Amino acid sequence: MKRSLPVKAPATLSLCLSLALLGCQSVADTNTASKSRTGEMISSTAPQETTSSTSDPRTATEETANGSADTGIVQDPAGFDAWVDEFRQRAAAEGIDQATLAQAFDRVSYQPRILEYNRSQPEFTRQIWSYLDSAVSASRVSNGRERLAANRATVDEVTQKYGVPGEIIVAIWGIESNYGSNFGDFETIDALSTLGFDGRRRSFARGELMAALKILQNGDIDRDQMRGSWAGAMGHTQFIPSSFLAYAVDEDGDGRRDIWGSIPDVMASTANYLDASGWQRGQPWGVEVTLPDDFDYSQTELAVRHAAQAWQAQGVKRLDGQSLPDFDQASVIAPAGARGPAFLVGHNFRVIMRYNASTSYALAVATLSDRLAGRPGIQGEWPRDEPALSRDRIRRMQQGLNAHGFDVGTPDGLVGPNTRAGLRAYQRSIGVIPDGYPTQSLIQRLTNG
Repeated sequence: MKRSLPVKAPATLSLCLSLALLGCQSVADTNTASKSRTGEMISSTAPQETTSSTSDPRTATEETANGSADTGIVQDPAGFDAWVDEFRQRAAAEGIDQATLAQAFDRVSYQPRILEYNRSQPEFTRQIWSYLDSAVSASRVSNGRERLAANRATVDEVTQKYGVPGEIIVAIWGIESNYGSNFGDFETIDALSTLGFDGRRRSFARGELMAALKILQNGDIDRDQMRGSWAGAMGHTQFIPSSFLAYAVDEDGDGRRDIWGSIPDVMASTANYLDASGWQRGQPWGVEVTLPDDFDYSQTELAVRHAAQAWQAQGVKRLDGQSLPDFDQASVIAPAGARGPAFLVGHNFRVIMRYNASTSYALAVATLSDRLAGRPGIQGEWPRDEPALSRDRIRRMQQGLNAHGFDVGTPDGLVGPNTRAGLRAYQRSIGVIPDGYPTQSLIQRLTNG
């Protein structure tokens, strides 16, 4: 089949990542998208990590491009109908036909429950091993193997076309929606209209709403079937509308790109996204490694990249005793510090992070894909005795680091590179392994309580 979509570096697209902007996670970790917010708001990128020292740059870019940052001021719900009327006029001016506008908005409804989800903030972060226990559970592995076997012909065709292993595609499918058993029951038009009117990132939601209208106008799906998360991510592998427009594929040849009902379309669309992100055919995501006792943990950041041979020269060894993968640009990560497992990750690991900008998410996809392929999962032991930390506790740690002269920037309760760097400096000053991993005892020592 001819590739119908442009190859360019995509923006991150899934529920987990799309709404790093709005605050969300994969619905695969919840019982249903309409039930308790507890599951959906606790980030599946456990713990609530950041991969840069600032928030997702796409947020700032969108707000700047639209000329206004969202204020978070709650709008009067009585004004929703007037806002919809105004948006309809804007959409018509941008080429959306009247039939599509009628289909979308004649029965649109304001959803205050979505705003509760949108404004909620989790009190506690989630330890990575707790997340991986559920993301790569025995049932998810067995169900994934069944999906692979049942769709083998499609998997092989898609893998041949895009170069992305079927196990990676199915792993994303499993983590995003538990193989389609739970991709959300919110009507996308209602969800994005509500968020566009009264959400924390209104400019983003309005852009996605316009993209959703284009999907309806193209005839890929009708309004009643266009369902997904409260945050507007749709279908088996949780595409936001703008990413659907750019990367969804009609693999089964029925004239529609259907990521809700066509598994060939789901698999090809997901593979196309990863391919467009730069997936390197034949390269592994990475391997579990052991680190020498004197290893410099300040190097355990994705921004630090060396050839595999350079890491080997520092004493980094593959856990199974085989040679390290021949990576030109590899990073070492230790998600739980010196007491937990370590991994050497390459380019394709970073490509997975284009789907969701979290090392924990990418590690879950990678580990689940290994298990689906019959390879062992993570062998190292996690420090399971370490309790989860509240965001307030992390914020107090950041305040303490600043007070002791280890500048980490504005305390926000999220552990990013700046916080890890400041924590490593503090750890060196007290003579413990400077791995940058926050623990309860370390915070108590720093803050005296």
